[in-house]
Amino acid sequence: MLILFLAGLASGIVNAIAGGGTFVTFGALSLAGIPPIGANATSSIAQFPGYITSTIAYWSDIKARWREAILLALLSAAGALGGSLLLLSLDNPSFKAMVPWLLLGATALFAAGPWLKPAPRPGAAARGSSIPGAAVQFVTSIYGGFFGAGMGVMMLATLGLTQGGDYHRLNALKNLLSIVIAAVAIVVFVSGGVVAWPEVFVMIPGVALGGWAGVWLAKRVPQSAVRAFVVAVGLLLAFYYFTQA
Repeated sequence: MLILFLAGLASGIVNAIAGGGTFVTFGALSLAGIPPIGANATSSIAQFPGYITSTIAYWSDIKARWREAILLALLSAAGALGGSLLLLSLDNPSFKAMVPWLLLGATALFAAGPWLKPAPRPGAAARGSSIPGAAVQFVTSIYGGFFGAGMGVMMLATLGLTQGGDYHRLNALKNLLSIVIAAVAIVVFVSGGVVAWPEVFVMIPGVALGGWAGVWLAKRVPQSAVRAFVVAVGLLLAFYYFTQA
């Protein structure tokens, strides 16, 4: 219980500074003996409160783009439903064989995050939801419902390429869509009976406390150092699952 609480705390701090907290919670649950599908589902629930608080902080930006947000939210819900149902259609051995490759891909995506983020353009206008942009968001949400690690970095990059607008508006939209994807996935995971509830209740207070502490630490700890820590965790987890295969 102490290890899981501390993992939740570290996850909240990491998310507040650089993102990537899913690597920490998923890793801790895996090492605690939770099967990979359950670890993925449980980690999704533990991260959910952070998505809500981030969206509330950006609410004024979201209201300015509510038509676009509704369309992308509907597409994200559909994609997340497909991704989470796909996960539950697998058994643990099948998903376990995929996990190290998913972790390597997500780690590489996270490591490339600083180069994938859209450059701030204060005067840029939003272009609206194009058909290619909608299709890309749908595919991203399938990934988010299926696994989720690195989803935020991926979504911020694709929204920057397809939607336009300044960085903060894109980040606000990303946070809202993360809520939708996670909420749909959570409903599917709960109905599928794969959530480890005692572990969830231990980790959520840690995540919440870490998110609060992370705001203070973000002003004092270099983001590059936290990013290096998350990449190291991702690589170690991938190695762990490769050895378990």
